[in-house]
Amino acid sequence: MNIILFDGECHFCDASVQFIIKRDRNKYFKFASIQSDIGKKLLKEFQVPETVDSLVFIEGKQCYVKSTAALKVARRLDGPWSLFYPFLFIPSFLRDAIYDIVAKNRYKLGKQNECKIPTKEELERFIN
Repeated sequence: MNIILFDGECHFCDASVQFIIKRDRNKYFKFASIQSDIGKKLLKEFQVPETVDSLVFIEGKQCYVKSTAALKVARRLDGPWSLFYPFLFIPSFLRDAIYDIVAKNRYKLGKQNECKIPTKEELERFIN
């Protein structure tokens, strides 16, 4: 199970999902909104508060949040994005401080009630 949970009401988060889909040729990732039933179930299963202000990445039986999740995802993307993976060696409190600034300001890009309509192929990658 390689699932990315994202905030389904956030333009920045939706853009991030679209970014990942375009760079995940091997279709390693599946996606679910944190607000969905499966998203809430997975948050509970992995003991992540529903108020989480982060991308959540579930890889196998491990759950990652904030900068660790982002870097673990980057490692699997096509192109140069895997070059960011070594940043995991920076202490998480420093990485997460930067992540928190971005997360705190993401709604300034706008909240959304609608998302891009995914293609049939993209739709197969979303879990309901």
